[in-house]
Amino acid sequence: MSSLATDLYASTPARNQASIWSDGFRRFASLASRCAGSSMAFLFAVGLVLGWAAMGPVYDYSDTWELVINTSTTIITFLMVFLIQNSQNRESLALHLKLDELLRAVETARTSLVDLENLSDQEMDALKKEFAEISKEKCESFRTE
Repeated sequence: MSSLATDLYASTPARNQASIWSDGFRRFASLASRCAGSSMAFLFAVGLVLGWAAMGPVYDYSDTWELVINTSTTIITFLMVFLIQNSQNRESLALHLKLDELLRAVETARTSLVDLENLSDQEMDALKKEFAEISKEKCESFRTE
């Protein structure tokens, strides 16, 4: 796609709407991920579980009492899977881009490795063996020095 075509596509109302939703979700997911991974969130969760457990005798350990914790944890777990996956995808992409930049910047690096994630499993296995051989040779030469 040419630069002009990219600019035209980027300015369409549908693209702007999608971008707004995507950016909003990214910001929400980032904030939620930071909050959920905090020590305060853990303490809050422990407090909720202890509060739920303390209410057991009050509700005579009824089915409804059990259903509250089961349903709550199921819903929270379901939603957290998407937040965690979003965060992991963004971090993985950022890491790949940083490594790609390093590969491009080093003259002796094989820039063909930039799109490594698009190789087949067999091609990746072959590269893994190649790097294992290089590592073995370097270790042996290091030991003999």
